[in-house]
Amino acid sequence: MRRAGLSLLAHCLVLALAAPSGALAQGGPSLVRTDLVERREVAETVSVFGQVVATRESEVAVRVSGVVTEVRVETGAQVEEGAVLAVLDRELLQLELRSKQAALSEAEAGIEVAQAGLTLAERGFARVEGLRGTNAFSQGQFEDREGALARARGELAQAEARLLNAEAAADRAAYDLERAELRAPFGGTVLEVMVDPGEYVQTGAPVARLLDIHDLEIEANVPAEYVPAMAPGMVIDAALADGQPLQLTVRALLPTEYTATRTRPVRFTADLAALGNRVAVGQSLTLNAPRDVPRTLLLVPKDAVTQARGAWSVFVHEDGKAVPRTIEIGASFGAHFEVLSGLSEGDEVVVRGNERLRPMQDIAPEPVPAREGAAGTPDPNRPDAQADADRTRRAGLSAQ
Repeated sequence: MRRAGLSLLAHCLVLALAAPSGALAQGGPSLVRTDLVERREVAETVSVFGQVVATRESEVAVRVSGVVTEVRVETGAQVEEGAVLAVLDRELLQLELRSKQAALSEAEAGIEVAQAGLTLAERGFARVEGLRGTNAFSQGQFEDREGALARARGELAQAEARLLNAEAAADRAAYDLERAELRAPFGGTVLEVMVDPGEYVQTGAPVARLLDIHDLEIEANVPAEYVPAMAPGMVIDAALADGQPLQLTVRALLPTEYTATRTRPVRFTADLAALGNRVAVGQSLTLNAPRDVPRTLLLVPKDAVTQARGAWSVFVHEDGKAVPRTIEIGASFGAHFEVLSGLSEGDEVVVRGNERLRPMQDIAPEPVPAREGAAGTPDPNRPDAQADADRTRRAGLSAQ
């Protein structure tokens, strides 16, 4: 008899533990989680692969010929704008500069000589011309002085031209000497060093390949049919290969199209510097490119939707009751479905606990814990969280 009583007690205990929380409440309302049906501006997206590209990458070349005497950088070095990358032999260039400076001084002296000759010719011509109308005036002397004045003026013009040539030659020699030190045109990373000390390089020969790591962008080949949905300044979501989220801003829609793939290149900007060494040129990432222009749609949380007998349905909280509604859903947008019919904006739908409800059952929405970011987001610490997550995943796959 005692054994039978213990068995009956154990059976009742099992039934009590298996009963839902609402049943333990002596017929009280079941606790559920609810969320609202809302209208939001959304756009269907398609996954597109992009890659990090450099806006400035250059093979820095020498501007004068000569023998390399120093290479001051190595592969991987970070350099600032104006930093010396390599140095050419300067001795011959210094000699050339002194020679051109001497020629410049000679040309400047020639200007003084020509100016003095012109002054003398002008005075002689003025004296003869002053005798015009007198017995002392001679037409022959007048013509001689006139010719001498013209020659003096010509010699001064030649001296001025020689001075200009000498100045240009001196400036060129100074330019060559200054360019014997090859400097970085912009700050960045040295990707490759192409010369060694002792090598003779011709004008235009590359010395180092430099990448501007501070000015990186993203380029993606977007299907041409989706490009009209994009515009400069639009912000879209993306993610690196390791899942790191990133926001991109459309900078330019390039006016070219690849015939083979029917895609067009689009350039994006992003705060890549904040990612530090996690970003490299050529690195791939995934973009959620919009398929059409944003639309305002009526959305219901996926957690609220269940499927039975080939139809989609939700429970709506009305006056403390779980009222079933058959709905028609459309596209999937993240954690929501588009509502085509059956619900209105502001309807309060059950997003947790709905799998245990019966039509017109008494329910009471429970408060959202502070650690949950939004209504309808499963709490991983609840025993039924995995079941809710699996149900949501199944609903999402069926809708898509």
